[in-house]
Amino acid sequence: MPDSEREAELLDAERRLQQAQRSGDVAVFDELLHEELIAVGPDGTTFTKQDDLRAHRDRTSVIDELVEQELRLVVEGTTGVTLFVGRVSGVFAGRPVTTRLRYTRTWVYGEHGWQILAAHISPA
Repeated sequence: MPDSEREAELLDAERRLQQAQRSGDVAVFDELLHEELIAVGPDGTTFTKQDDLRAHRDRTSVIDELVEQELRLVVEGTTGVTLFVGRVSGVFAGRPVTTRLRYTRTWVYGEHGWQILAAHISPA
């Protein structure tokens, strides 16, 4: 498959992820997060796929607003990276938060399509 097709599919996966973040759609998170996910939050805390699913399922992580201000992506074979910068508002660990964040996500393409293998979130 040419990279341009994979790029289009990756962009679609990123958009689906953003919509799932806005709506708290745990089923879509389950589909898009790799079983071996390693993620680092803005405070340096690491978490797994199960941690992320639990936070959304239990509503301890709720995104009320997610406004994309910048999105870049690159695909090399079966590896992709998305760099999202945007304004995020919600409640995290019981505290209301409104901030500008940068999400760097490493995606891998396999039998389940694009899935996030690693992510890093930091203030932007």
